[in-house]
Amino acid sequence: MIVDVVSLFPELVSAALSHSIPRRVVDKGLAQLNLIQLRDFGLGNYRRVDDYPYGGGGGMVMACEPLAQCLDGLLAKNQYDEVIFLCPDGERFNQPGANKLSLANRLLILCGHYKGIDQRIRDRYATLEISIGDYVLSGGELAAAVVIDALFRLLPGAISDETSALTDSFQDNLLAPPVYTRPEVWRGASVPPVLMSGHEAEIARWRHEQALERTRQRRPDLLD
Repeated sequence: MIVDVVSLFPELVSAALSHSIPRRVVDKGLAQLNLIQLRDFGLGNYRRVDDYPYGGGGGMVMACEPLAQCLDGLLAKNQYDEVIFLCPDGERFNQPGANKLSLANRLLILCGHYKGIDQRIRDRYATLEISIGDYVLSGGELAAAVVIDALFRLLPGAISDETSALTDSFQDNLLAPPVYTRPEVWRGASVPPVLMSGHEAEIARWRHEQALERTRQRRPDLLD
């Protein structure tokens, strides 16, 4: 998988993905991450990339021409499965969406900043708009890192025990059950006996029941 990210602050994306599983995925050659500095396409001596919004109001809007020059160049050279714009009003990102995108060969992610980007860029270039939640960040960089992390850990070879990713929360539309490790008793609290039994069928049944109950209590909407 190749992911190209267009950003005014690519170091934010790089910093978030320079550790743990995302770092290993890139180091092992399972994925390639390319960070493109949008200001390189800015206008004039000051490399301007934004302007005041029509109609007035606070904030600045990322302008069309720098974005178009950058995106036109990338699209002329590369074939993308999706051109993704990260925004609060996009489609809610979830595990099924991550599973689907993890099968892509190449993705282009556009990070907005300031008040957002000119709507005409969204209309012309974006094939998928994604939101990671009902809140607003300073820009799309951290959201891009979230999406990329979710995709990279699903790639074959990213995790040494590949069954681990298949039992994560949301993979079967349930929250994951409680997990325990040594010691068996810690400050008077014991590991559930079934997990010590070695009976695989009983353990699987317990885990499924616990996942159902946790989902029912915390995210009943998933059961709908």
